[in-house]
Amino acid sequence: MPDPEPHFFSREYELGTAHYRRWFESAPADAGVIGEKSADYLSDGAVPAKLGSLLPDAKLIIQLRDPVERAYSDYKMLFRRGEVGPSPEEYLTSIDNDQPRFLHDGLYGQHIARWLDHFGKEQILCFRIEDVTARPRQILERMSQHIGVTPVFKQELARRSENDSKARLLPLPMRKLLKPLKETVKPLRGQPVFEGVRSLFERDVKYPPLSAALRRQLEDFYAADIELTESLLDIDLASWRCRNAVAA
Repeated sequence: MPDPEPHFFSREYELGTAHYRRWFESAPADAGVIGEKSADYLSDGAVPAKLGSLLPDAKLIIQLRDPVERAYSDYKMLFRRGEVGPSPEEYLTSIDNDQPRFLHDGLYGQHIARWLDHFGKEQILCFRIEDVTARPRQILERMSQHIGVTPVFKQELARRSENDSKARLLPLPMRKLLKPLKETVKPLRGQPVFEGVRSLFERDVKYPPLSAALRRQLEDFYAADIELTESLLDIDLASWRCRNAVAA
């Protein structure tokens, strides 16, 4: 599986299948299964038909996150890039704004319904990100069985947590100034001297908070779609409703 996300069916489909195959050229000759991950496939309305036409027997895996948390996290990602303003209400109150993805991409039921038009329910394995945290070995075994490979569980990877929103970053003006040099300094990343110098300038990112009122509005926005998701894939998402009720 290539480490970068190919986004072939969402962004590069017109480049053709030969281009897609190049993503897997480094796969060992005896690889039993090849695959890829691209985060925008689930919500892109055109992807299921394209993927279904080229790979009708594909095994699909969907990892879901509480849509309220997903929307806010997506906002924070673009905020730290300097692509959105400091008011979450401007983007999370209504889908009618210049970043509809924040709300749209969390309508899992609507998106999954399109996938079921092109793939059988038995081809789709779906779980919550909380399940990975709570039961990593069990989820890995389910995934491995689904795609037909022998499970290989590494405890050190299961303990590792990656959260970009908590990472310290260079101030945004400095990041913009240095952006043209990104590829030039890439070989230096990870080296003690380079990382030491960079750490002198890194700062915590202060994100605009998600207010209790906006959280409640988001809960109402996603309530019906959560029920649709449960009915389509026989998955229990009650914990999302319970957590959101407590948080409110």
